[in-house]
Order: sequence, then structure tokens, then C-alpha cells
Amino acid sequence: MSTLVQINVLPHQAEDDDYIAEKAFAKARLRADDVREWDIRKRSIDARKSPVKISLQIEFWKHDEVRESLPVFVPQEVHNAPEIAIIGAGPAGLYAALRAIEGGLKPIVFERGKDVRARRRDLAAINKDHIVNEDSNYCFGEGGAGTYSDGKLYTRSKKRGNVLKAIEWFVHFGAVEDILVDAHPHIGTNKLPKIITAMREAIIEAGGEVRFESKLTDLKIVDQQISEIQINDTDWLSFKNVILATGHSARDIFYLLHKRNVKIEAKPFAIGVRIEHQQELIDHIQYHGDSDNPYLPPASYSLVQQVDGMGVYSFCMCPGGIIAPCATAQEEVVTNGWSPSKRDNPYSNSGIVVSVTPEDLPNYKEDDPFVCLDFQKSVERACWEAAGKTQAVPAQRMRDFVDGRISKNFPKTSYQPGIVSVDLNKVLPPMLSKRLKKAFLAFGRKMKGYLTNDAVLHAPESRTSSPVSIPRDPVTLEHIEIKGLYPCGEGAGYAGGIISAAIDGINCVDRVVEKYNLQD
Repeated sequence: MSTLVQINVLPHQAEDDDYIAEKAFAKARLRADDVREWDIRKRSIDARKSPVKISLQIEFWKHDEVRESLPVFVPQEVHNAPEIAIIGAGPAGLYAALRAIEGGLKPIVFERGKDVRARRRDLAAINKDHIVNEDSNYCFGEGGAGTYSDGKLYTRSKKRGNVLKAIEWFVHFGAVEDILVDAHPHIGTNKLPKIITAMREAIIEAGGEVRFESKLTDLKIVDQQISEIQINDTDWLSFKNVILATGHSARDIFYLLHKRNVKIEAKPFAIGVRIEHQQELIDHIQYHGDSDNPYLPPASYSLVQQVDGMGVYSFCMCPGGIIAPCATAQEEVVTNGWSPSKRDNPYSNSGIVVSVTPEDLPNYKEDDPFVCLDFQKSVERACWEAAGKTQAVPAQRMRDFVDGRISKNFPKTSYQPGIVSVDLNKVLPPMLSKRLKKAFLAFGRKMKGYLTNDAVLHAPESRTSSPVSIPRDPVTLEHIEIKGLYPCGEGAGYAGGIISAAIDGINCVDRVVEKYNLQD
């Protein structure tokens, strides 16, 4: 057994191990001689009032206590093991493959996009030339959407599985150990590619396969059992177990499943804008004026407001971040945000989105699985048209939007493809724009200084989650009608970020491993 204590220190004291130990020993009523080893278990910022504090959870091991240290990742040699198909190399797919190797199965990963390094050229083409590669972009490619959109590892999904195991695997493959401690762990877009590459190399070394530019284009179902999958419209391959981890933007997969009479359903999602402030302002607000404190990281925020029966909230908040173009087709625009590991850009951005259910939409029909997807597409296309049919996005200063004025000019923003001045009240559907305006007024009351005309809205923020779900059995995790088909991760509606998607990948493969064990 170990001992846990909670202490609060000032920011400049958080790096002083001697001070931390002395205060923690006193709190635990222990002498230094009683303790064999200690470590920081959790670290978070308490900025509810001035002065800002750092909350630390300290764990002690006395001389007669053993600190357990178990292997984090235990691969098996699977060159000749039973094969399992994994569609998609995002966090759900990669973690599914790693778990398959632990469980003695050979994963064959099919990824429609390119490897994590090669994706960069396609991202540059979106930013500089406004060219969208529909299979290689911010959403598609090795590592999935999270690789080039921040790498935030925070999740509230504690009941879905082993969060610590998922984060420990990131450390095992090269992430800094701080992510095991921080309350809101973050890797950074600049560091994720190396980690993703290490995961792929481990999969291949153990005997698995990762095939890039290999898109699922069809499937065969025999007697309600998955039988074969088609890759790139040509190759048919036999698999009895398929992990479908294609991400929230793989619209072609939804259409394919519907065409093959595989049940899918409309799912609530959220849509709105991405707002950008100067990071210095957010620091000043959140740290009660102590924005120059060198011991404090760039500040974040979390906002939520009920407006006319719908929730409006901040999403994927990126301190010291950049707004990125995340379209997956040429005739649409989409925004998202990311931060480098140091979060040292001068901008702060966040999605501010409105919760939408299928029943909220004017074209709602109970048996229409695409009603939310169609709404999402219509907003993205309307924004594309309003901004001149390039990857530039329609934009408006925050106060101008609330007051219904077109912005005459803009401060510099981080969005590289460019912005075009429009009245977003006329571009966004009224059900969104009216609620966003009311929410901004409320947020301005909650965070004094937040409602400012120096902040710029970029539209739309629309890929918060999948607008379609793929129903599955809660026990077997197979599709409710198709044996051997495992809807997985964000694209199926069972995750909301990197860690929850990774955990779902592990859980789905666990069910396959159990199936093989029962057969033995």
C-alpha cells in the first residue's frame, strides 16, 4: 500500500522538489526518514481565485512498501497468428492493432490515407494552394484526426476502460511522462508523428501489417456474418472479424453501409464556429491579472450555456494554438484547432458549438440516418460558397457578429488559407446563429473581457463528432445485426477524442480475443 496526500503550492514552488516533499511529508505526518520513495501522481491548476495555485497529489512509499511496476506493452509474435482486419489507423485503429498483438492476433491495418510523414505535403497543399486531397488531409491518414489537431488526451470517459493504460502506451512509444501526471494531458502536434511512427513500427515488428492508401470500398455479408472486404475497388480479402475504426469524417463508409443494408442511425452532434482570441487576454482573464507569471502555462477555458433548449459550449480549446483547415472534400470548408507541445503561439482558439439532435432539424424523419449528416454538409458548403469557394473561411469579429455588423477589417489570425468578411448571421442557419449570439453574451458575463471585437469567429466548426452512429451489441460490441463487424471509435459514435477512441479500440479487440479463446 502507498500513501496519497493532496497539497496546494504557488506556481513558482511547483518545480521545487525539496519544498514539495517537506510540505507533503508534513501533510501526511511522516518524517523524511520514513519514506523510501515519493512521486507526483496528479497535477492541476486551481485558478478559481487569486492567487493561482497548483494542486498536487503526492504518493509515498514507505521502506516496507513495494512500488509495483508492470510491463506496459507486452507484444506477442503474430506472423502466423489468426488475422483480424482493422479499417483505419487513427487512435482506435492503432490501439486495436497493438492490443491484437498483445492478444495473439495478427492485425492487418488498412488506412485510406498516407503515412504520418507523407501527410504533411497534403496539409501544406490545403493551407497554401487550397487543394483538398480527399484521402489525405487533417482527418484522414496515419494517426487520424488527432495527430495534426493537437493531441489532447483529456477524457471524461472513465467508465469506458483503462484510461491510464491508454496514456501509458503513449509514454511507452515516446511521449513525455508528464502526460501521466497532468490533469489535462497534451502531447502536441509537433511531437505526435514520431510517436505514431513508433507504434506502427512495433505493429510491423511483431508480425502485423499496416497498408497505406488502402481504402475500404465494399464488403460482403453472408448469413449476417462479415465475409469479405474490398480494398480500392479491386482486391477482395477474406476476414471473419473486422474492426471498423474509420473516424467521424468517413462519410463514404456510412453510405456504403446503408447501401449494403447494414443498419446505421442519425446521431446528435454539435456545430458552430471556431473563435480566436489573443492568448495574452485569456491568460489575463483566467489568471486574475497574473498573466505575466512565467511559472504558469498558457491558460485554457471551458464554457457552457443552455440557450433556448440547446446546449452551447466550448469544444477542443487550444491555448497557444492555430486554427487549421480540415475539409475532406473540395467543395466545403471546415475548421479545427491544434497546439504545439509548448503552446507558445500568440493565439488562443476554441470551438463554440451548439448541440444538435436529429429531432431539432427541419427535415427530420425517424427512419433517415443522414438527417444530421446532410445538415452538417449543408453548413460546410454554405460557408465554402460564402467565402469564395476556396479554403478561405467566412469570418466576423465577435462583437460585430452579436450586433449584426459586417466587419470592416480584421486583426491577424492564425488561419493560413485566409478569411473573408461576411455576416455569419446570414450564412449560418438561424437555429445556430441566434443561439451563438446569446451564448457569447452569457460567456462575456462569465469571463470579463471575453466578449471583445478583437476576437474573430471562423466558420464552421462542424466535425466535433460523427453525425451518424453504427449500432452495436453492448456485450459483444459487434454490430447488432452483423457478426464479426465491430463498429469502433468516433466514427461509429462510441468515442469523443483520442483516449476514448483508443480505449474503444482496445475493448473491441478484447471481444475478438475472447471469441478466439472460446473457440480453442
